[in-house]
Amino acid sequence: MQKQSTSRLNMLMFVLAIVLLVASASACSSGEADDADTEEDAAEADSLAMEDYGVGDTFKAKDKVTFSMMYLDNPIYPVDENWMLFEEIEKRTNVSLDLTVVPQSDYSEKRSLLISSGDAPYIIPKTYPGEETPFAASGAILPVSDYIDYMPHFKDKAEKWDMGPFLETLEQEDGKFYVLPGMHENVWPDYTLAMRIDILEELGLEEPETWDELEVVLEEMKKAYPDVIPFSDRWEMKSTLNIAAPTFGTVAGWGLGSGLKYDEASDAFVFAPATEEYKSMVEYFRRLVDKGLLDPESVTQDDDQAIQKFVNGKSFVINTNSQTINLYRDDMDQILGEDNYEIRKITVPGGPKGHLIGGSKLENGIAISAKAKDDPHFITMLQFIDWLWYSDEGQEFTKWGVEGVTYTKESDGTRVLMDDIDYNGLNPSGSKDLRLDYGFSNGVFSYGGTTELLHSMMLEEELQFQEDMLTTKELVMPNPPIKYSQTELERANLLSTPLIDTAETATFEFIIGARDMSDWDAYVEELKSKGMDEYVELANEVYQKNKD
Repeated sequence: MQKQSTSRLNMLMFVLAIVLLVASASACSSGEADDADTEEDAAEADSLAMEDYGVGDTFKAKDKVTFSMMYLDNPIYPVDENWMLFEEIEKRTNVSLDLTVVPQSDYSEKRSLLISSGDAPYIIPKTYPGEETPFAASGAILPVSDYIDYMPHFKDKAEKWDMGPFLETLEQEDGKFYVLPGMHENVWPDYTLAMRIDILEELGLEEPETWDELEVVLEEMKKAYPDVIPFSDRWEMKSTLNIAAPTFGTVAGWGLGSGLKYDEASDAFVFAPATEEYKSMVEYFRRLVDKGLLDPESVTQDDDQAIQKFVNGKSFVINTNSQTINLYRDDMDQILGEDNYEIRKITVPGGPKGHLIGGSKLENGIAISAKAKDDPHFITMLQFIDWLWYSDEGQEFTKWGVEGVTYTKESDGTRVLMDDIDYNGLNPSGSKDLRLDYGFSNGVFSYGGTTELLHSMMLEEELQFQEDMLTTKELVMPNPPIKYSQTELERANLLSTPLIDTAETATFEFIIGARDMSDWDAYVEELKSKGMDEYVELANEVYQKNKD
């Protein structure tokens, strides 16, 4: 009896194995079809999602629906629930947004608290790549890369613009990414040095093309104006160090990040602030301070102090971007008179490693709360995000507003603001502001897109700067990803925090002269005593283990 039961059991197991083998083969041969069916079924299950939604389609939910969203409230254009932006979003898409409004100064902390507690709204914009990492392994936010098949505009731009190397930098240990980044068609250089061009011309000097040439220019300015320290910086010099670092072969300032820099020759990471390249950069700026060419207060003064020195003619060089330079002009018109000065963004100077710029095609993006997946209209939400943030139509709308109301479009496609509307000096006579009064060109919604759209709101001088930068500079590609597990990430963070603090403090001490450059070797030993070698070893072990 037992033998017969065993025989029947073996026959059953054999039949089951054959069934599983056939099913497996069938799945392998029709995997794409199965995936498509799954997506189609999911879309059909969502009663408000569009059918056959694809690239070029205008999204509109089949009925009205509300999604919750975090909103960073910028003090320059405080949120107004009556903005045309929100009215038009609802009219065009049938989607209304239930906003959790958070002041800009508290946004990062509040976002972390809400995500950790499980109380975060569905849509979490203004999340910069890297800020999502602490929440990826916990399951508090979604691996958004699993859902991009529902987002045809995002997928299309990622493919057309060769975003692969950039998106790879977002991948976690599981090979997925957890933030939908803003994507630019090309790298967008913005920060550089603003310089008093009238002083250059007065002294018969050319615009400097390298850091060494900048030093000569500053020396000549100092000779002509001995009571002036020609270069007094803002943003604690972190922007200037960020743009200078690639030209010296390192990373620094705002671009320091984890402190790790990938060395292609050795296929390994090093701790940048301990390298000779970093030392060379620090020595350069220290030399400027020693010669009285760079204000040592640059690393400690607040922005207003630095700005006041520049606009009052107490300095001639300061860091800037395309928006702040216009603010400098507003002040200088009142103080110096608009015909008594000329300032301009210069191209980022080249350094020992050449004319290089760091940068990425990625910008801040959107994380999605894990609980959103359980909403019956999850697919509708994905389609909405895809259209508003990633379609050409949606990006033009959030940037320029409503055609015929906030702007017009000429026969050649050029967009022109209405006579009474200004944005960043495009139409200085306008009495209304596109952001403040209407909500458009709002950093929560408006980022990324084609180079044409980006350039459409730039003044002629900014377009020239962009052309000069992109035609004379070579882009340094971002580091490959280090795909830490949650445990490894916690260990890396514990090691990196004191290292970064020590490196940043020492960097500024060396530059302003509070610490002698002969102390460099002791500084490196200090980094080693704080776990630098262990930190680098961990990073390289994880990188080599997961890089394929």
